[in-house]
Amino acid sequence: MIRRIYSLREIAPPAPAITTPVGEKVWLLNLDQIEPHTGILLNKEYVERSRIGTSTHTFDDGNVLYSKLRPYLNKVLLPDIAGYCTSELVPMRPNQAIVTREYLAAYLRCPAFLHWVSQQVDGAKMPRVSMKVLWEHRIKLPGLDEQKHITSILDKADSLRRKRQEAVLLADEFLRAVFIDMFGDPVANPKGWQVKRLADLGSLDRGISKHRPRNDPSLLGGAHPLIQTGEVANCDGYIRSYTSTYSDKGLLQSKLWPTGTLCITIAANIAKTGILLFPACFPDSVVGFTASTHATVEYVRFWLSFLQKTLEANAPESAQKNINLAILRDLQVPVPPIDLILKFADIVSATESIRIEQRKALQESHALLSSLQHELLA
Repeated sequence: MIRRIYSLREIAPPAPAITTPVGEKVWLLNLDQIEPHTGILLNKEYVERSRIGTSTHTFDDGNVLYSKLRPYLNKVLLPDIAGYCTSELVPMRPNQAIVTREYLAAYLRCPAFLHWVSQQVDGAKMPRVSMKVLWEHRIKLPGLDEQKHITSILDKADSLRRKRQEAVLLADEFLRAVFIDMFGDPVANPKGWQVKRLADLGSLDRGISKHRPRNDPSLLGGAHPLIQTGEVANCDGYIRSYTSTYSDKGLLQSKLWPTGTLCITIAANIAKTGILLFPACFPDSVVGFTASTHATVEYVRFWLSFLQKTLEANAPESAQKNINLAILRDLQVPVPPIDLILKFADIVSATESIRIEQRKALQESHALLSSLQHELLA
């Protein structure tokens, strides 16, 4: 397969829209509306033209939009209509005689280019790719027919990955539906279950991190897992891994919570939850709940998931949002018969067994897509 070498500027120079956005309201695209790595548009916001401002570019369906800010987030979008975007997005206009939009977008997202461009940034707090270096980047291009063949293969692999990702996400939706069917609305309590304080359903205490400063190197780097707020907030209901550890000294000024503890965030991210799959420590921005004989952590986790947005919206805010332990302890929980709660826990466990296989398949599809990108776009 013969490939010619071009600079990025030669094949897709920066060029705004040819087609001007029309209508009283126009599409205004910001970076947070683009999903990292996939190019999926999360939402499309239309605004009055008066809200556009000056720090924007125009684009249309002939452009490829590339984010120069934090390029390691890998935000590349193929717009379907004309609009306006933040100036952090660079509207490239592929020369259709040389490169297709789809091939260029696939190349910009591939691991090899991502690794290279991540090294070409300036600035610490707001790292941006050096545009001079970006435009001189050299790219080997096959012919147009081969480009279309390659992107067709990559699209099929990406479609498989997305379907497997959707299957993983649907499991939680299924369990929420089961919860409603078995127990009714957790706020309205239409089935008239007995109501108890959350504190009466088990042990509920904040994590411990007594030593100051908390990032004292002597506290870290040992054998004891240390869970942070973000790891709870970003988990899928179960905390399966960790990135930080305490030393023996760190453990002495903290507390090791047992496997099966329900972690609940109370600062920055409010009422996000995850069940520990290993013993771990965590700071006082996380609360640990262990259930008594009246409930299970699975029941409490799903019950809290229905209240999470309300708790977060009503949380006091100073430097960051937070709620105190007293608020959590006094939450009123409908308590169905324990045999029904245990039945729900069994359904959660069975569903989780299926999700483990789904995650494995998802990891394999990620690896397949990455391998194909390396093989076909190098």
